[in-house]
Amino acid sequence: MGLGLTHSEEASILCFPSRPAARAIPAPRRLHLSPPQLAGGEYAALSATLDSGWIAPAGPAIPAFEEAVAAASGFAHVAAVSSGTAALHLGYRLLGIERGDTVWCSTLTFVATAAPAAQMGAQLRFLDVSPESWTLDPELLRDAMADAARRNRLPRAVVPVDLYGQCSDLAAITEICGHWGVPVLSDSAEALGATHRGQGAGRGARMAVFSFNGNKIVTAGGGGALASDDPALIARARHLATQAKEAAAHYQHETTGYSYGLSSILAAIGRVQLGALADRVAARRAVFARYVEALAGVPGLHFMPEPLWGRSTRWLTALQIDPAGFGADREAVRRALEEAGIESRPVWKPLHMQPAFRGSRFTGTGVAATLFERGLCLPSGAMSEAEQDRVVAVILDCAHRAGRA
Repeated sequence: MGLGLTHSEEASILCFPSRPAARAIPAPRRLHLSPPQLAGGEYAALSATLDSGWIAPAGPAIPAFEEAVAAASGFAHVAAVSSGTAALHLGYRLLGIERGDTVWCSTLTFVATAAPAAQMGAQLRFLDVSPESWTLDPELLRDAMADAARRNRLPRAVVPVDLYGQCSDLAAITEICGHWGVPVLSDSAEALGATHRGQGAGRGARMAVFSFNGNKIVTAGGGGALASDDPALIARARHLATQAKEAAAHYQHETTGYSYGLSSILAAIGRVQLGALADRVAARRAVFARYVEALAGVPGLHFMPEPLWGRSTRWLTALQIDPAGFGADREAVRRALEEAGIESRPVWKPLHMQPAFRGSRFTGTGVAATLFERGLCLPSGAMSEAEQDRVVAVILDCAHRAGRA
């Protein structure tokens, strides 16, 4: 043919002279639940930190990050550490939790809320949540605390949990616990930027914990913080987080600590990310509002409520699917989303139902168990309206197939 082709290439052209070249249609990108999002200044901050020579958990990036967390949270003092779980562990240690002590906490949460206390030998009692907020039920706590006082069995600490960007009713919880002299450690890992009764997440508790894991509303790619208005507590936390080294020329230790320091690199990223917190909250709330509008009127769907006393970040959009009204259960919808390349996740499995806490006491009426059975978290991070429409379309398709929409 004189085209400079091999015989096999010429044969291919002769056999299929009019077939157009096949073009691969790219599959739509997978939508994740809460992917990390850059704020725009991370590269410059990383470069400056590397140029400074400070990479280990030391140097000016750490206190700068702590000051930024304090400003964002409203707490006077903050210790930056390697993870939210490390911050919880330090909080329990500072409260003097010992083997045989009793710790009460909300049952609807991630395992990290209770794991450090269990590992320290504490006995755990899990309390149910309120349908008004999906967080620790204050009235249930009030009754349980009064009963425990009559039996001289008050807990060593109470740990409410801010869920999916929504604060617990800390004003009520701290009033109840304060009456009996029981300290409150707030697990606010998921709620930086949220408010309750005009105060930031965790405010009012003896200490509060925040997380900067990769899926959080602002992230350092890891890391956490322990916050308090008590400077002595935070000074002690920093001491324990750096192996409890005493001020001496040699390595002197009066007690044992932990290697919980936060890398300067992560601190530099986290400080930049905190500058975007207000915009991220607004964006997540807008995502939630679009879901509510698009799915309005679909029987059997009930979104996580926002109590009048709080303002959630809507870190994750969560809803309940009532199979009697919707026509399909939570798992059917989750599997349909997965088949469409969309990540979703059931609401936390209550800790009193987890094998790891077998034998722990539970107090409640089954609200958390119902939320787990019916609850689903939808993609809530940075995505276009067209991408969010993909999620909505799958849910509506499930409803149509059930004859409910």
